[in-house]
Amino acid sequence: MKNIAIFASGSGSNAENLIRYFSAHPQGTVRLVLSNKAEAGAIERAARLGVESMVFDRDIFYNSEQVLARLRQERIDFVVLAGFLWLVPDYLIAAYPDRIVNIHPALLPKYGGKGMYGDRVHQAVVEAGEKESGITIHRVNSQYDSGDIIAQHRVPLAPDDTPQEVAAKVHALEYEYYPQAVEAELAKL
Repeated sequence: MKNIAIFASGSGSNAENLIRYFSAHPQGTVRLVLSNKAEAGAIERAARLGVESMVFDRDIFYNSEQVLARLRQERIDFVVLAGFLWLVPDYLIAAYPDRIVNIHPALLPKYGGKGMYGDRVHQAVVEAGEKESGITIHRVNSQYDSGDIIAQHRVPLAPDDTPQEVAAKVHALEYEYYPQAVEAELAKL
């Protein structure tokens, strides 16, 4: 049984989906949800589902090893980013080589990089007139959205799709495929 930690900055719908997926799974379980925002919905969802959480600020995350100490305390084997907006520091990448994954709401390398998240991505996809969008699940390295791609899943777009409609299509892919990708990565450990 592998222990999973989820980092999230927002509402936490992907975090909740992962917690539920692994709640009775023989391969792994979500032990900890971490956030850089005390008011993040992910913290509330974790509490409701009986998962412990940790909130940290920029100084703790980048200038101490308190986050790593907590991951070690919880015996975390694998780290999942689910709407976490800060760049992961090198000390965490070194502690979890090839064991930190992220999901991006577009088909990388398009629409990635610093500042490209959530509705900003969907707006850019619509403005560019893309015929498809999707998700990219990738390993985390020291740069935004540039780690090795594990999987991509696509969805066709209609010419008149709004950013909100694109978001709904992409969220459906996230909920279906992210837990499966994490499961496949756990099987390699």
